[in-house]
Amino acid sequence: MFNNVSQLLELRALRNRFEKNHPKFFPFMKAAKTRALEEGSLIEISVTPPDGEMISTNLKVQASDLELLQKLTEVLSQNQ
Repeated sequence: MFNNVSQLLELRALRNRFEKNHPKFFPFMKAAKTRALEEGSLIEISVTPPDGEMISTNLKVQASDLELLQKLTEVLSQNQ
């Protein structure tokens, strides 16, 4: 998936920084994955920028989405 070692290292550093800035995010994602994330689950996302005008969307999880998440999890865990 990632052929360039420097890209993997950069991705790992960015992930680590994100995890440091948002320590509750990865435990939340792990809980969602083990308890709720399955084909047919609904994910809702909302973003409220500083001006306060929220935007939101949702998506219904498909089998291909789960495959993508599994592959990303494998790649990131192999390179930690």
